[in-house]
Amino acid sequence: MWKARDWRRRAAQGVCLQLLPALLFLSTGGKEATVEELKARVQDAKIAARPSLCIQISEQQLDAADRLYMAGDIEKGQEALTDVVAFSELARDYSVQLHKHEKQSEIAIRKMTRKLTDLKRTLTLPDQKPVQDAIDRLQKIRDDLLFAMFPKGSQK
Repeated sequence: MWKARDWRRRAAQGVCLQLLPALLFLSTGGKEATVEELKARVQDAKIAARPSLCIQISEQQLDAADRLYMAGDIEKGQEALTDVVAFSELARDYSVQLHKHEKQSEIAIRKMTRKLTDLKRTLTLPDQKPVQDAIDRLQKIRDDLLFAMFPKGSQK
């Protein structure tokens, strides 16, 4: 009897968790928040929400950089890359400070690094340097997050 009730409760929780992103999307008027709105929210948000907001900004700016590079607008693409790295660093700092969201941040940054590596392969040699610099900095951020999660020689 308890198992049946427990199963129903878990099923209801699963449905709620699946509907939550849709409800949040609809509550914003059916549109995704712009980068400027997210940037404004970072400083006002609770510290626990800041790492995920910074990652969102980084991901959106990475998509913008990809579109700008493909359109041939290299200067604006490099500006967007600067935001990608800056907000990834902020996400790292907040995650390490909280000891939360480290794994999610590391995974997101790894995906962004792969996307930048794919982007770099499509560019001419002179345009590849800023992208490679961003890849190197993102890799350093990932290393910092991994070290925070798995410190070497920690005393037990």
